[in-house]
Amino acid sequence: MRVDHLDWDKLRVFSAVAELKSLTSAAKRLGESTPTVSRKIDDLERKLNCELLVRTPRGVELTEAGRLVELHTQTMNEKANSIWNDVCALDIEGTGRIRMAAGDGVMAHWLTQAIPEFQEYHPGIELEMTVTEDDVNLLSGEADLTLAFEEPRQRDLISLRLGMLHYMCFASQDYLDKYGEPESLYDFQGHRSLMHSSYVHQVDNWSPRVHELQKLVHFAVTTNSGTILREVCAQGGGIAVMPSYVAALDSRLVPLSLPELAPAKFWLVYTQRLQRLSRGRIVIDWIRKQFSQDKHPWFMDSFVHPNKYLDVSKRDTA
Repeated sequence: MRVDHLDWDKLRVFSAVAELKSLTSAAKRLGESTPTVSRKIDDLERKLNCELLVRTPRGVELTEAGRLVELHTQTMNEKANSIWNDVCALDIEGTGRIRMAAGDGVMAHWLTQAIPEFQEYHPGIELEMTVTEDDVNLLSGEADLTLAFEEPRQRDLISLRLGMLHYMCFASQDYLDKYGEPESLYDFQGHRSLMHSSYVHQVDNWSPRVHELQKLVHFAVTTNSGTILREVCAQGGGIAVMPSYVAALDSRLVPLSLPELAPAKFWLVYTQRLQRLSRGRIVIDWIRKQFSQDKHPWFMDSFVHPNKYLDVSKRDTA
């Protein structure tokens, strides 16, 4: 069989399955259905005339032939990334695409408000922004940069600490008029609580007080969408836990006079290759400015309650 008869797309699919040891996980990463991934693996096995993997209830296991093909696909991926890195380094000043992938939070809700102004100054740069629940592997080429809540240790990655997120409680005025405002964290019994699923299981790590609070809380809505969380809260659906910067984004939400539940450091992470690109440097500098603590106290290390900051803003403009 001639090498040009091999389907590179099917080899790419096999590489993902071999790495993740799961057809379903590979399908999710590749943006394809599980049956489609399974069919491509079957086609590749027929083309090579051998069995590459064995399906089990726990996932998949590679055969001896599968392990050999995995080694070759790893080499192919490294070569493909080398082509990408070498060619993309020869960019035209201030033009091209930047791929950003991160969880449903800061990127989707804070950075997006500044995009129209960015487009005015940099019309030649295309921003591709993907919301994902998975960790982003920059070194494999999944994206050019990401926002992370743990500082990476790989030498080929550059991390820039952007600040701190401060999680606190919000509600709508209609909800507070109807049910009243809790005076402490322990007054939550009887209230409807709204929570983002990405940190519903992190509550124990937030604060010793929250561990006891969790026993009293009734989660009326749990969602993986920050948009849903904000909207349900704004419509009077309950008390939502969200970062303090939300106060600057949605005037329908009332920040409660309670202490913060937890702080969380976050970093901008990108590859050395991106820093060499003119468009990369432009986007990195733009993102840094969006978290300037002089302009946006939400991201300071110490917690600044929105009520205090908003009151100062009103006095300054009076």
